[in-house]
Amino acid sequence: MTDTIPVFVNERRVMIPRGGTAAMAAQQCDAAFTSTGAALTYTDARGLPVLPDAVLATGAILRVAASARRPGGADADA
Repeated sequence: MTDTIPVFVNERRVMIPRGGTAAMAAQQCDAAFTSTGAALTYTDARGLPVLPDAVLATGAILRVAASARRPGGADADA
Protein backbone atom coordinates (compact mmCIF):
# COMPACT_ATOMS: atom_id res chain seq x y z
CA MET A 1 0.00 0.00 0.00
CA THR A 2 1.36 3.44 -0.89
CA ASP A 3 1.57 6.42 1.42
CA THR A 4 0.18 8.82 -1.20
CA ILE A 5 -3.01 8.94 -3.24
CA PRO A 6 -3.88 10.74 -6.48
CA VAL A 7 -6.58 13.42 -6.41
CA PHE A 8 -7.55 16.02 -8.98
CA VAL A 9 -7.64 19.76 -8.27
CA ASN A 10 -9.10 21.85 -11.07
CA GLU A 11 -7.38 20.35 -14.12
CA ARG A 12 -4.32 18.92 -12.35
CA ARG A 13 -3.52 15.54 -10.83
CA VAL A 14 -1.69 15.87 -7.53
CA MET A 15 -0.42 13.36 -5.01
CA ILE A 16 -1.26 13.89 -1.35
CA PRO A 17 -0.60 11.75 1.73
CA ARG A 18 -3.23 9.13 2.51
CA GLY A 19 -5.66 10.91 4.88
CA GLY A 20 -4.84 14.29 3.28
CA THR A 21 -7.34 17.13 3.19
CA ALA A 22 -8.84 19.37 0.53
CA ALA A 23 -6.65 22.24 1.73
CA MET A 24 -3.55 20.07 1.39
CA ALA A 25 -4.52 19.16 -2.16
CA ALA A 26 -5.06 22.83 -3.06
CA GLN A 27 -1.64 23.72 -1.62
CA GLN A 28 -0.03 20.88 -3.57
CA CYS A 29 -1.73 22.03 -6.77
CA ASP A 30 -0.77 25.69 -6.47
CA ALA A 31 0.98 27.32 -3.52
CA ALA A 32 -0.64 30.62 -4.54
CA PHE A 33 -3.98 29.27 -3.30
CA THR A 34 -2.81 29.49 0.30
CA SER A 35 -0.22 32.26 0.09
CA THR A 36 -2.53 35.03 -1.15
CA GLY A 37 -4.75 35.09 1.93
CA ALA A 38 -7.85 35.06 -0.29
CA ALA A 39 -10.90 33.17 0.85
CA LEU A 40 -11.06 29.91 -1.07
CA THR A 41 -14.11 27.94 -2.09
CA TYR A 42 -13.86 24.18 -2.43
CA THR A 43 -16.42 22.13 -4.35
CA ASP A 44 -16.57 18.52 -5.48
CA ALA A 45 -17.09 17.33 -9.04
CA ARG A 46 -20.86 17.93 -8.68
CA GLY A 47 -20.41 21.50 -7.44
CA LEU A 48 -21.29 20.69 -3.83
CA PRO A 49 -19.30 22.48 -1.11
CA VAL A 50 -16.36 20.68 0.50
CA LEU A 51 -14.80 21.77 3.77
CA PRO A 52 -11.07 22.56 3.61
CA ASP A 53 -10.39 19.98 6.34
CA ALA A 54 -12.37 17.22 4.58
CA VAL A 55 -10.30 14.05 4.15
CA LEU A 56 -10.11 13.04 0.49
CA ALA A 57 -10.38 9.60 -1.05
CA THR A 58 -8.33 8.26 -3.94
CA GLY A 59 -9.43 9.90 -7.19
CA ALA A 60 -11.37 12.74 -5.55
CA ILE A 61 -12.13 15.66 -7.87
CA LEU A 62 -12.04 19.18 -6.44
CA ARG A 63 -12.63 22.62 -7.86
CA VAL A 64 -10.82 25.35 -5.93
CA ALA A 65 -11.31 29.05 -6.58
CA ALA A 66 -10.33 32.25 -4.83
CA SER A 67 -13.36 34.22 -3.75
CA ALA A 68 -13.70 37.95 -4.24
CA ARG A 69 -15.10 38.11 -0.72
CA ARG A 70 -12.80 38.41 2.24
CA PRO A 71 -13.34 36.51 5.48
CA GLY A 72 -15.95 38.30 7.54
CA GLY A 73 -18.09 39.23 4.54
CA ALA A 74 -16.23 42.37 3.39
CA ASP A 75 -15.85 42.90 -0.36
CA ALA A 76 -12.36 42.95 -1.83
CA ASP A 77 -13.13 46.37 -3.36
CA ALA A 78 -14.11 47.94 -0.03
